[in-house]
Amino acid sequence: MGTASSLVSPAGGAGEVIEDAYGGGGGEACEIPVEVKPKARLLRSSLRRVGAARPGGLLGASFKSTASVQELECAAEYERLKKEYEIFRVSKNNEVASMVKKEAKLDRENKRLRAELQALQKTYQKILREKESALEAKYQAMERAATFEHDRDKVKRQFKIFRETKENEIRDLLRAKRELEAKLQRLQAQGIQVFDPEESDSDDNCTDVMASRVQSEYWNGGALGSEPSMGSMMQLQQSFRGPEFAHSSIDVEGPFANINRDDWDAAVASLLQVTPLFSRSLWSNTVRCFIISTDETQPEVDIFIRNYSPKLQRICETMGYFFQVVHFPAENESHFKDVRKWEIEKSSLVILLLHLTLPSCLLEDCEEAFLRNLEEKPRVIYHRMEDDKDSSVLVQRLIEQIRYVNKAKMIDHMGSVEEGAYEINNCVEKIIKQDILGCEMTELEGKDLGNKEESTAPEEVFGDVLWDAHDEQEQMEAFQQASNSTCELGFEKYFERLNDLVAAPAPIPPLLVSGGPGSGKSLLLSKWIQLQQKHSPNTLILYHFVGRPMSTSSESALIIKRLTLKLMQHSWLVSPLTLDPAKLLEEFPRWLEKLSARHQGSIIIIIDSIDQIQQAEKHMKWLIDPLPVNIRMIVSVNVETCPQAWRLWPTLHLDPLNSKDVKSLISAECNSANVKLTKEQEKKLERHCRSATTCNALYVTLLGKTIACAGSTGNIDETLQQCFQCQDTVSLYRLVLRSVQESLRNDKEKGLLKEVLCVIGVSHNGVSESELMELYPELSSAMLALLVHSLHKMCLLTYGCGLLKFQHLQAWEMVKLEYMEGENAISTYRQKLVDYFTMQLSRDRVTWRSADELPWLFQQQGDKQKLHKCLLNLFVSQNLYKRGHFAELLSYWQLVGKDKSSMAAEYFDSLKEYEKSCEGEESMICLADLYETLGRFLKDLGLLSQAVAPLQRSLEIRETVLDPDHPRVAQSLHQLAGVYVQWKKFGNAEQLYKQALEISENAFGAEHPRVACELDALATLYQKQNKYEQAEQLRKKSFKIRQKAARRKGSLCGFALLRQRALQLEELTLGKDTPDNARTLNELGVLYYLQNNLETAELFLKRSLEMRESVLGPDHPDCAQSLNNLAALYNEKKHYDKAEELYERALDIRRQALAPDHPSLAYTVKHLAVLYKKMGKLDKAVPLYELAVEIRQKSFGPKHPSVATALVNLAVLYCQMKKQIEALPLYECALKIYEDSFGHMHPRVGETLKNLAVLSYEGGDFEKAAELYKRAMEIKEAETLLIGGKATSWHSSSGDTFSLKSALSPNVFLEHGQR
Repeated sequence: MGTASSLVSPAGGAGEVIEDAYGGGGGEACEIPVEVKPKARLLRSSLRRVGAARPGGLLGASFKSTASVQELECAAEYERLKKEYEIFRVSKNNEVASMVKKEAKLDRENKRLRAELQALQKTYQKILREKESALEAKYQAMERAATFEHDRDKVKRQFKIFRETKENEIRDLLRAKRELEAKLQRLQAQGIQVFDPEESDSDDNCTDVMASRVQSEYWNGGALGSEPSMGSMMQLQQSFRGPEFAHSSIDVEGPFANINRDDWDAAVASLLQVTPLFSRSLWSNTVRCFIISTDETQPEVDIFIRNYSPKLQRICETMGYFFQVVHFPAENESHFKDVRKWEIEKSSLVILLLHLTLPSCLLEDCEEAFLRNLEEKPRVIYHRMEDDKDSSVLVQRLIEQIRYVNKAKMIDHMGSVEEGAYEINNCVEKIIKQDILGCEMTELEGKDLGNKEESTAPEEVFGDVLWDAHDEQEQMEAFQQASNSTCELGFEKYFERLNDLVAAPAPIPPLLVSGGPGSGKSLLLSKWIQLQQKHSPNTLILYHFVGRPMSTSSESALIIKRLTLKLMQHSWLVSPLTLDPAKLLEEFPRWLEKLSARHQGSIIIIIDSIDQIQQAEKHMKWLIDPLPVNIRMIVSVNVETCPQAWRLWPTLHLDPLNSKDVKSLISAECNSANVKLTKEQEKKLERHCRSATTCNALYVTLLGKTIACAGSTGNIDETLQQCFQCQDTVSLYRLVLRSVQESLRNDKEKGLLKEVLCVIGVSHNGVSESELMELYPELSSAMLALLVHSLHKMCLLTYGCGLLKFQHLQAWEMVKLEYMEGENAISTYRQKLVDYFTMQLSRDRVTWRSADELPWLFQQQGDKQKLHKCLLNLFVSQNLYKRGHFAELLSYWQLVGKDKSSMAAEYFDSLKEYEKSCEGEESMICLADLYETLGRFLKDLGLLSQAVAPLQRSLEIRETVLDPDHPRVAQSLHQLAGVYVQWKKFGNAEQLYKQALEISENAFGAEHPRVACELDALATLYQKQNKYEQAEQLRKKSFKIRQKAARRKGSLCGFALLRQRALQLEELTLGKDTPDNARTLNELGVLYYLQNNLETAELFLKRSLEMRESVLGPDHPDCAQSLNNLAALYNEKKHYDKAEELYERALDIRRQALAPDHPSLAYTVKHLAVLYKKMGKLDKAVPLYELAVEIRQKSFGPKHPSVATALVNLAVLYCQMKKQIEALPLYECALKIYEDSFGHMHPRVGETLKNLAVLSYEGGDFEKAAELYKRAMEIKEAETLLIGGKATSWHSSSGDTFSLKSALSPNVFLEHGQR
């Protein structure tokens, strides 16, 4: 296949030269003839003479009516036209012949590629281990990918041919990827900063073809010895102060393997992958405040709940959290004992209010909350004192114990109960803001907590990708819930099959994990994910657990957007991403191709319950296409609902549980409740669990929990008889629900149980506890806690993003059958939710919950009029749009029956009406935000002409209300310029970008991230206008700003959240010595290094090493990892002697424990060799470089480019030791390998030729040196033409403009550092 660089515009005029788009050496040049029309002058003169010969002078006279002379002239004209036609026909025949030759050439190319595929399959297993030398000439791989995309559109009707072409390109893509990775690492190690042309804040996705005119500067060098091979993974000189530290200098195995210290987006994304290490309360979306009080301090509790709890609730709502106060009455303590313990474990904050006495029944709760607080969660003790009275001995002893361990905030108060409640509120508010929500005290002080500020908060950086943190948290909690079970259920055989999928040669279709409802598919996948994260830490695993049908987690557009954003995070890339659902689904395969090429290692994408996705077969049709080489896809489905087209994929079917697994699962549940079954009871259970519906994992688990609960009351036999009558999971759930009802004390509690379950059942995504208490004022926090505890324990309910929802689909079906059989019942509960959220809107409380639930409820009711009115509530639409629910918003408008234009007009009219009621500065600022959101929304819809008006109005309001030089004015200018860029009005856009840049520089200083955003946007604009030099200068400046500011920012999830979670993880892991804690400490050490906190990083890495040596032994390979990391840290601090000792220890361990060709051994060899070189111990470095050559020869074969790179590095070392004779054959061997692998015009070949030229020159062979240098310069000139030449865009059949910007290497935009 050819390269994109050989294409020219198809819209060229007559006479242009068309080059062959597929031939590697260029196509045949031919002139395109122009059709020649008859000359009108002769025709008119003939007609004029005819008109003169007739009366009246008719211009329309026929040739036949003229004299013979005119007939002769016409005959001559006819002959001339006939000749011209013949010439035209011959030229067209020539053109057809040329196209036939091209077709023959393509056939030969396909045959050649098919032959190469056979060789590829034999060596593919070795190629998978290639990581180090894979980023060399990325533009070649991307150009091939671009050509492939073009060909794919042309041959959609011939899928078989397309698939064969794709398979044949695998080898070239892998080879180019290795080369590009090596090249990028070498450039970074030498201080050359790499710019990615994709990383800009422009929202324009239809970009014209562009290329940089940057000259390659690796040619300009000094002595031979200071110029290592391009892309080498074994550099002789490294800057350990560079972005390669985490995955090169430090040999990290874990979530931080692909982070650099200047990229906090990747750090946040990697931290999200560590979530199983956190307790659930640390990631809960609910701020739970558990209050322990005595009868003496009950007045303070009442005042706090009545006067201050609503304010704290609004604070949490502003940050997207729920707030829940849990307080149990003093009576009936035994009834709530287990519930109180469960609530203390879940709580974010515990408050103990004491006066003079402490009842003994509360002592256990106090000890549990304050003295056994292993996770160091915030704790507050309020102690009201009196001058003439002393507290009891029990109170004093408890306070002394707590003060000794220093684990609580003490409030000693002498005064009224009102003042005491006020002090409690101040302390709690500070803890919530700083310790729980992770924001500064001043961050929320300026906000009106009762208004719509949540929806109108300005974005930190222009053009950031719209991201819904709630969706991400819901997925993390779904993963934790699915993996909580400790029973493996004989999953080992399935794990082997999944591992085989990862190791299998590509391309392969997705693996289908099938089974009946409740068969354990989610559990299997979550357990396997945990094993992969532990044993293959460099493998990126993206998962999505689909929940209930019609919930947010089942919306295809949101799933694709989330997976794309996760890939972007892990690839250090935040680029403009379309929000159009159709285009998002269409472009996702291209994102997979593009981002998989950036990732070092494999990528596994897992979608659980994919058949629950709305219109799964339609929206997931990209699964049918071949996936990129390093991507594996696993999906799970129910056997009954699996689409027919997917049944042809490789399938892993989950068998029913055998009797052994059934027995172990039931025994585990009974043992947890101290219940012992008799032999007869066990036999009855074994006989019962033999049918297909009674031996699945969910049914057996539920059965075990039911028996365990019945064991505490002593009526096991009766319960067993009832269970044996339940032949499926739904009927067993019904029995469980009735047992929960029987445990309640009165009809009121049973009625509340029904109401809670029904409201949750008719909601979109679930209901929070605070919402339930507002819906049912008679429902106390203690009663709600009891209900939720009982239902959660029996697998009916669970938490997801702070919301109560059904744990399994069968539980939801059971509730519908039990309580909501008719449509009237469903509509009644839906109306109750509608009334509640409508009341919130009337109070101006537009939270993310209102935006999620209310439009969906109207949609389910089919009430288009109310849905229309709800959508015209600008704050609801703004909330949905800013959280990325673009597809959902569009679907609502489609249901109403409005097209895009009418929708835009109605939004604009609604804004005009709202503007009439706006008074005061705050309301006008809010109005400007609404106008800006509308403009961005219309721009994403492609309505550019209609997007200009709201953006201009937003700009006018901000200039009037704020100040012409206010930063928000720059934000409006930036967004308006983005519209003009898409509109191809580059002059207007440039002027606006420059104004925004000037305002940002004046407001924030010249080194603020917002200034970098404006510089990037302006650079992208210049690239579109082919002003490459100006664009390069701006990108260099922007990169320097971002590099300085990146350590202080966290874009998608926030640096404050990252810092807070890291501190919590720090406290979590400083306890018991375990391998997992040691691994986490190692990762924390890397994370602190990324913050430039080397001292703290050293403490964590030392602690990790100590823990591993004590638990695993000093010769364990994990100890070698800690030694390697600690040595790299000492190298950073220039403590070379300490680093040398640790590197040598790590090398000894890995030599004994690992295979001779293991990558970790190669890493340690590389780093120790670099250290020896830096210390001037060249004699010690030589054997290590020779060992590196040997390792690569064993791993990849003697003719692999990676071997050539190691040979060049060894040759460079020999030259520095003045051993040119030993260096010469190494250079020649490397040159031969490069030429065989990459061709004679590759930059690697040119670099090696130049090194050989210098070597020949120093040896006195001037003629040979000149010849070699001439060849090197020819390669350099060809490289310069490829990078700096102008190319023209070409279009796919879908109409989207494909940009060469995405096909070229990021090395096109380089900041040339000192070599």
